[in-house]
Parts: sequence; C-alpha cells; structure tokens
Amino acid sequence: MNPKIIDWAGQVVWVVGASSGIGRALAEALSLRGARVIASARRSEPLLSLQPACVRCLTVDVSQASDLQAAIKVLEQEHLLPDVVFWVAGVYHPMACEALELDAVRETFEVNTLAAYAGLKQMLQAWERLPGRPRHWSWVSSVAGYRGLPRAAAYGASKAALTYLAEVSYLELQDKAIAVSVVQPGFVQTRLTAKNDFTMPAIITPEAAAAATLKGLAKGQFEIHYPKRFTLLLKLLRLLPYGLYFRLIRSTLPNHSSQRNS
Repeated sequence: MNPKIIDWAGQVVWVVGASSGIGRALAEALSLRGARVIASARRSEPLLSLQPACVRCLTVDVSQASDLQAAIKVLEQEHLLPDVVFWVAGVYHPMACEALELDAVRETFEVNTLAAYAGLKQMLQAWERLPGRPRHWSWVSSVAGYRGLPRAAAYGASKAALTYLAEVSYLELQDKAIAVSVVQPGFVQTRLTAKNDFTMPAIITPEAAAAATLKGLAKGQFEIHYPKRFTLLLKLLRLLPYGLYFRLIRSTLPNHSSQRNS
C-alpha cells in the first residue's frame, strides 16, 4: 500500500518523541542503518546520549504550536527537512470513568491528538515549499484505540482519533507523493506502561518494537501492528458484536469473579 523503505542510507528522518521508549529505539536503529536522524523531545538531556549520535537534536514540546513551527524553521534553514517523519510523541494517564482527572484528560488529547494535527499541518506546508521528493509520515498510535478498554477512557480515545487521522491522511496525501503509515503497538516496556499495575500480555522491548516497525515499512504496509500473538486477538475482538465483546472484557476485570461469587 506504500512504497517500500528498505534502504535508509542518507534519508533524513525526524523522530518526534525520541527521548525514551519506541522513539529512542527507532532513532538509534535508524542511525545504525545510515539515516540522518533528527531527534526531538520535550527533554533534551536524554537525546544527547543517543548511540549513535543523531545529526540534530531539538527540544520540542509538541503541545506548543510555536515549538513545532520553530523546529521546522530550523530544519529548513539547516537543509534538514525530513524525508520521513515518525510521530511517536505521547502521554498516558490510566484512569477509570469514576475517577476521571480532567487536567490529565486535557493533556492526553493535547499531546496525543491535537498536537498531531498541528505537526502535520506545519510539515505539509514546509514540504510544499520544497516539492519534488517523495515523503513518508508514520503515526505511532496504539491497539488501545481499537475498542473501548477499561481504564483507557482518555488514552484509548486519543489513539482512536489518531488512527482515524492516519486513515484520512493516507487517503488524501497519496496524490501528493506522501505515503502514510500507522503503527499499532501492543504492550511495550516503556516509562508509560510502567504505570500499569496489571500483568501485560506479550510485552516486548522498545528495540523489538523498532525492528518490527522498520520491517513493516520495508514491506510497504499501511498498518504495522505487533506483537501479532496479541494484536491479532484484539483485531478479532474488534469484529465481535457489542454484547459478546462487553461480556468477554468484563470477565477479565479483577472484581468480576468476586462479584459473581458473592
């Protein structure tokens, strides 16, 4: 569905959200493959320890449109306008509906969703100023956006919206020689998933996630999801009617068996 990206040598790649987790692993893996990697994050210190070092590190708070605009201006001035963008930036606040924290909900949508729209808009404008080259935009979303899941009222909804944006941007940008892909990870060992207080099935390392992402791009896939032993199950659950789906998910909740036996 997309042009295959097999050779990364010389490609200018911007990893947005490269301080830790999947973003950091992607930045390092791409540098090893010969890409000219630009790494950005809200915290600049972790970027300085990337190995191999990136060609450019930028401190960018994606929730601030002015930060994005300034970063893109710097890249234009330094002739580092990216051929490929990995949008990995995100926050995660697990919360149940009866314990909603509205400030956390607002931050989740500002970072995970609204910032994505702002980033896409500004980069498309920059690409229009330097036409004639094929581009690729890769959104890193989450399988949490497939269907409603407990304690994911904010995070899952924000990622569902991001996946929707990925689908629309794929349809609309093909004619402009801009390929679009969406990455749907399951559980990955990051500082975000460390907030979970339950056993995470089929959890993988950030390095494994980065390798699976690049493998999917080498195949020209639009949707890249992993690990398959977990994500294929969630895809199956997405096909179920609501009644059956709700019963299955409720049966996995910690207090379900105690309520049933009381």
